[in-house]
Formats: sequence, C-alpha cells, structure tokens
Amino acid sequence: MSDLAGKTLFISGASRGIGKAIGVRAARDGANVAIFAKTTEPHPKLPGTLYTAAEEIEAAGGKALVCVGDIRNDEEVEAAIAKTVETFGGLDILVNNASALSLTPTEATEMKRYDLMHQINTRGTFLCSKLALPHLKKSDNPHVLNLAPPINLGAHWFAQHCAYTMAKYGMSLCAYGMAEEYRGKVAFNALWPRTVINTAAVQNHLGGDSTVAAARQPEIMADAAHAIFLRNAKETTGNFYIDDEVLRAEGVEDLSKYQVDPALPEKKLMPDFFLD
Repeated sequence: MSDLAGKTLFISGASRGIGKAIGVRAARDGANVAIFAKTTEPHPKLPGTLYTAAEEIEAAGGKALVCVGDIRNDEEVEAAIAKTVETFGGLDILVNNASALSLTPTEATEMKRYDLMHQINTRGTFLCSKLALPHLKKSDNPHVLNLAPPINLGAHWFAQHCAYTMAKYGMSLCAYGMAEEYRGKVAFNALWPRTVINTAAVQNHLGGDSTVAAARQPEIMADAAHAIFLRNAKETTGNFYIDDEVLRAEGVEDLSKYQVDPALPEKKLMPDFFLD
C-alpha cells in the first residue's frame, strides 16, 4: 500500500497535539478521519478544538468527521465508532491517543486524578479497541496504534509518578496482549517518541522555554505513524516502535526538520519518559 487514500481512521483525543497531527498527515493522502474528544470550546491553556482540528484535516485534503464524546462513557464511544462506520463505510485504522497525565508522587495523587488517568488511558484504550475490532476485521489492512511506551520496569519510572506510569503502561499492555490475541487478523502496535514533543500538555506540565526548545514537533510522530499504517498488518504487529527509529528505517536521515530549534544538536534534545 502506497498511501492512505480512501482509508478511514478513528483517532481518540484528536483535537490537538499528536492525535491531530496524525489525522492531518493521513488527510494529505485523502483519508477519512474521525476525531473523537470532548473539546468543543477553546481552553485557556489548551488551544484547539475538535472543530479547528477538523478544519485542518479538510484543508489537508481529507474528509473529517467530528465525534463529540467522553472516552469514559461506553455509549458515547460506541455511538462515535458506529457513526464513523456509517459515514465512511468501514474502519481501517484505530489510533488510541487519548491520555491523561499527572506527574505526582503517591501521597500527592488525589484518587479522582488516579481514576481519571486509568479510565482514560487504560480503560479508554481497551474500550475503543474492543468496539472497533468487529469493523477492523473487515478491513484489508487493519491497524491499531496505541500512543504508549515500551514496557520498562525500571523502578525509577514508578518511583517518580507511580499512578501515571501504571496508567500509561496499561495502554502498552493492551497493545502487547491484543497483538497476540489478534495475530494475523488485526495489527496492534505501540508508538512512543524518543524526545519530548512540543504539545500543550508538555508546556503545561514540564514548562519552560528551554524544555520546548529541546523538543521535537508532533509531526515526527505523525510521519512515523503513517509509515506504520502502510506496512502489512499481518507482518507488522506486537512492536513497540520509537518514532525516529521508524523514520530512519524508512530512509529518513535528517530529523532536524522536526526540531523546535533545528540548530540544536540532537544529543541536546530532551528524552521522553520511560526511555533509559
């Protein structure tokens, strides 16, 4: 497969950041992109809504479908996937991107924040996968991609923010388990960035101009995801991909174009979580 023309994607948490970038990249091929999130009104610290994301997808050459809903609500997710299939005639790719982040130590983690992370990250990924599978199995090259890290059981990743690590690894375990469960039928893979990515979440939680300057743009994740989607689903499953490794395997040598500061030496970029 040379491009995603006519393919249909369902992306959770796609009103901004990496999810939106993946949708825009697919749209450049002429794909159909259903974007699912709660964000219908701008947030002071989180610019962008489902509607502005849809405009960018349409401008890039794709067809956008706005699906407003809460990933914690089973009926709303089920309705969104059904609407996607009804509108575009099927489903080829699911991107489990929706994620909640709270970098707090154990005693400082409020249980409502703990519940939010696990409901969105782990449960939301499981739910979207479960509901999408009957439709994905009808596609000729079905892919599920979880935006989740390789499973690294180094204790230091739990000591710093145990609740978040558990919730994020839940997404990783969904990819790990379902890849084997649906081997030969639907591809399940995970994708994670080598470096911090310049998103609103990073700006809000890590902060500082130096952090942003040492980051890469979401487009590196979008291009890596695109490369994965073009691979044979029966042969490409159960992998924990890192964005720059995917692109280098595709023959991309110069990654400086993805940097916030292209002049910054690559070794000066800030590594993302869970990569030692």
